[in-house]
Amino acid sequence: MSTHPSRIKSTLIFGGAAIWGLLLVSCVMTSRTMVAPPSIPGATFVGSSKCTQCHEDVSHTFAGASHAKLIAPGGKDQEMGCESCHGAGSLHVKTGGAFGTIVNPNQSPETCFACHLDKRAEFSLPNAHPVMSGKVTCGDCHDSHSGSAIKGSASAIEAQNDSCVKCHTQQKGPFIYEHGAMREGCVSCHNPHGSVNQKMLVARDYNLCLQCHLQTPTASGQINANAIGASAANHTTRAMQGTCWAAGCHEAPHGSNTSYHLRY
Repeated sequence: MSTHPSRIKSTLIFGGAAIWGLLLVSCVMTSRTMVAPPSIPGATFVGSSKCTQCHEDVSHTFAGASHAKLIAPGGKDQEMGCESCHGAGSLHVKTGGAFGTIVNPNQSPETCFACHLDKRAEFSLPNAHPVMSGKVTCGDCHDSHSGSAIKGSASAIEAQNDSCVKCHTQQKGPFIYEHGAMREGCVSCHNPHGSVNQKMLVARDYNLCLQCHLQTPTASGQINANAIGASAANHTTRAMQGTCWAAGCHEAPHGSNTSYHLRY
């Protein structure tokens, strides 16, 4: 007696869905574990509760931080979040916080690179913040003990920009004529970790601007500047020669006090 094809198809569909559901549940319930916490010779794990006794100023927000999900090997009765990045803390506790008895990621990015492997590669690109040379640290822009580790409010891009403009003060403004891209966030145009392009731009030449200022070529090859109201001729001859912010055109891409075309 042969089985009806539609019944076989239904069985395969529902069986596959059930297996997929079990896989999803197992992924969600499985704790994320760091490959290997920093090694401190002679030290053993003591649990995050020991850290809280002295570092209450950072521990009170750590429970809601994304980094709190890291788990280092230790007893089942211990919360190992802090030691996942700072290493085993027994010597640090025993000596009353002596220098060199615990790992400080702000002194070296290697602890961060243990998980963020892609950032090591980006910092090695031709144009990058000088993290590898020690002039800038991950902690200058990130707060690993709070929220999503981005300084500023996760719900306000303007606040996230504060990490950038505390050093790049000239780009902060306020400007009479604002560039809307600033409201979208500095990372709309820049990769803060590193890029092959100058100024850590996410794209080179005028292709960066065309990501937002949609323009289309006409049948004759001219650019139809329908997004910014300029003449097609200007954008055919000048834009093709380089960048939108060069050649005396839109040389104030962060904002201007003199021209709505973002010119100085």
